[in-house]
Amino acid sequence: MATEIAQSFEALEAQAQLLMSVFTKAGHEAVAPAIIQPADVYLDVIGESLRARTYVFTDPDGAELCLRPDLTVPTCRLHLWRNGAAETPARYCYNGPAFRFQAQGADAAHPREFRQAGIERFGDVERERAEAETVGLTIKALEKTGLKNWTLQTGDLGLFRAVLNAVRIPTRWQKRLEEAFLRPGTFRTELKRLTEAPGSSDLGLRNRSLPADLVGSLDQTDFAASEAALVAYLDAQSIELIGNRTIAEMTQHLLDVVADQTASPLESAAADLIEQYVSVTGPALFAGQRIAALLKGVKGGPGAALDAYDRRLALLANGGLDLSRVMFSAEFGRTLAYYTGFVFEISAPGLKADGAIAGGGRYDGVMRAAGAPRDVPAVGAAIHTQRLLATVSGIAPKEGL
Repeated sequence: MATEIAQSFEALEAQAQLLMSVFTKAGHEAVAPAIIQPADVYLDVIGESLRARTYVFTDPDGAELCLRPDLTVPTCRLHLWRNGAAETPARYCYNGPAFRFQAQGADAAHPREFRQAGIERFGDVERERAEAETVGLTIKALEKTGLKNWTLQTGDLGLFRAVLNAVRIPTRWQKRLEEAFLRPGTFRTELKRLTEAPGSSDLGLRNRSLPADLVGSLDQTDFAASEAALVAYLDAQSIELIGNRTIAEMTQHLLDVVADQTASPLESAAADLIEQYVSVTGPALFAGQRIAALLKGVKGGPGAALDAYDRRLALLANGGLDLSRVMFSAEFGRTLAYYTGFVFEISAPGLKADGAIAGGGRYDGVMRAAGAPRDVPAVGAAIHTQRLLATVSGIAPKEGL
């Protein structure tokens, strides 16, 4: 057994060296972000589904820390610490462990400790070029290790958001749909609920009545006063704050629930348009045409987002990528909540749907969460190196490698 583990580790390290050599030759500086990270930054940006799977602990000084569940956020923090000005253009690459809780019985492709090799780039003004180059470099690195039979799935959260803007629905409903979008199987249920009873929600307090005194203390026009009222209510009722949501998130959530109790349902025409958009799937070359035809004549339609879609495809083709291997699904999104635009995953035959070899996309808001004064253009990709090794060599993933 010890010999088998040693051989697996050696094979994994040899593969990682190949990946890193491709990244560094392309101008990405190799870095090693800290494994232990401030928990608040992660809990702010990764979304509820991954919050529950992050290993969080308190050190003897009382600071809340976590084992990094990925390497993107630590690289953002490292970039900010090194440069001060977050918008400074830079490219990084890394290889190291990450940690996510997995329930007992999870398969070998989903260990609690796993390794990622990846790239991140910040401050690029030409966004679509940065995205196309990130995809192309990731595929080049994968092929360097021997992976030839891969599939590329793409999506665009920015285009999805532009469609929601075009149908002119309340911001709080956009947020609800965006949150549902990250939870497989719930989006269409949530969309239907908005057309029938917007005051109920799987993301809200469905079938629960809010205390009248708490509701009466909330002010839709004054968030700070509402936040203070919620704190006072929790203190008065001796209710301990348990879970991953912050007071600010709980306050906004309550304000949204109260507002929805008197709101008219979403118009069926708007819901139908959203439903038709998220149903678009197929070769990326033709998906853009279908979306353009669907939204033709819609006032305030996502013209700029569609232009970016076409420009990205052209750049991928110019970079040598066979576009017949690129698929698009309007319903495709990644479970990490910090993605803001273009997203992608690379898989291989035989892998489960949740077992992609690599994935990434655009995440312009993370640098602000890490301490920058504003959003910064950012795009990256991470490779699950144990899954890659299993695919190209047949060496099964093992915990801790």
